[in-house]
Amino acid sequence: MAQQETDQRIDSGTPVAEPGDGFVVDTEDAEARELAHRERGTSRPITVVGNPVLHKECRDVTEFGDELAALIDDMFASQHAAEGVGLAANQIGVDLKVFVYDCPDDDGVRHVGAICNPVLEELPPAERHLDDSNEGCLSVPTAYAALPRPDYAVVRGQDAQGKPVRVRGTGYFARCLQHETDHLYGYLYIDRLSKRDRKDALRQMAENTPRYETVPNPS
Repeated sequence: MAQQETDQRIDSGTPVAEPGDGFVVDTEDAEARELAHRERGTSRPITVVGNPVLHKECRDVTEFGDELAALIDDMFASQHAAEGVGLAANQIGVDLKVFVYDCPDDDGVRHVGAICNPVLEELPPAERHLDDSNEGCLSVPTAYAALPRPDYAVVRGQDAQGKPVRVRGTGYFARCLQHETDHLYGYLYIDRLSKRDRKDALRQMAENTPRYETVPNPS
């Protein structure tokens, strides 16, 4: 998601679940963990709307080893290079259900982590309070549009070692969790817009130049 306007791998700390509720603690040592990932990784160019990998459901992650760890490192490096707050694997051309995030919530608290095979939990109607803030996407560069989404989200899945995890977010971070989960099931945020707003977002993209490297779409 775009910002508004080997070798044995040694991590500087993996998020752990809080006792009793199963939610990951993804705020501790956030800066150090993100830096460790991207220093090991290599930035890759970003796929953009029209690339087939973005428009279909990704494959489940079934192997939790060095190859996945290296991919996650590259995703953090790519996300940082593009100045994003979330990145799904298909946004760097990889057909796997995994996304990473380095995203603040509305209180300015930084959340950093990775989740495989995410499933967005259904909220009870009483907890569905919509926020219609602007949304942007690294795969629709330079374009923004207002999109109503719940201001609270819970995603369950697995961590990089295959252990079950749950991640929760509020405000901007909730939007990020929903946005990145959508990516892995073949949906871009513009797919949730009206025809007029989608056309306007694509116009914005066509009229501007992204500040990061993108993958040319097939002719």
